[in-house]
Amino acid sequence: MSRDRFEIQGRTLTLPIEVRDATNASATFLVDAAAARRWLPDGALELAELVPGRALLSIAAIDYRDNDLGDYDEVSIALFVRPRGAPAGLPFFGTLAGLARGRLGTYIHRLPVNQSFTCEAGRAIWGFPKTVERIELEARGDRFHCRLAVDGVHALSIRFPRGGSGAMPEQDLVSYTYLHGVAHRTRARMSGQGFAFRLGGAELTLGSHALSNELRLLGLPRRALFTTWTERMAARFEAPEKL
Repeated sequence: MSRDRFEIQGRTLTLPIEVRDATNASATFLVDAAAARRWLPDGALELAELVPGRALLSIAAIDYRDNDLGDYDEVSIALFVRPRGAPAGLPFFGTLAGLARGRLGTYIHRLPVNQSFTCEAGRAIWGFPKTVERIELEARGDRFHCRLAVDGVHALSIRFPRGGSGAMPEQDLVSYTYLHGVAHRTRARMSGQGFAFRLGGAELTLGSHALSNELRLLGLPRRALFTTWTERMAARFEAPEKL
């Protein structure tokens, strides 16, 4: 309808989109940069390498409970990137500082969800590569279990450590997508309670889907670099901006 208003399945959405309550578990891995670079569609973005030849990949599982797009589950598979030509800083330290301060963006390679409304909205508004798949999320003791099946085939299972008592200060984040074939930036602001940061911690198992093989080509499964847990996350997603 306009840059800030969209009609999706008979409902009108007005940006920004608000997330009022969600649980977010994420794991970040070091992966083969040459293989990861093949995921990027063109020259608008470049990988953020922590050390030469090693890029950063995030796998996250999110349980959205109160969200303008509905109550749904989501799995995010994303690379840490920056716009081509943006300052990278010193080797290792520049990427590490950008990661710690939320200055690196993410290029979202896959974004499965389990509801059709958020799938259509995410694709139409931001160009997020959402598909409707089977996602099983379950908290068991001190672990948060996620199982993803794509096209009915097991793609991955991942277990995150859960529980935290810290506060995640409000921070600005950026994600990059391709909307109508053109690179766009989406700004988001995120905060949370019940936050924890841990070295390592995630246990990843790959299945037999083509996505599983894509992840194997990156060198997974392997030990996570670090994991995060946010028990009660809030966020605001703005309109996409053309790069």
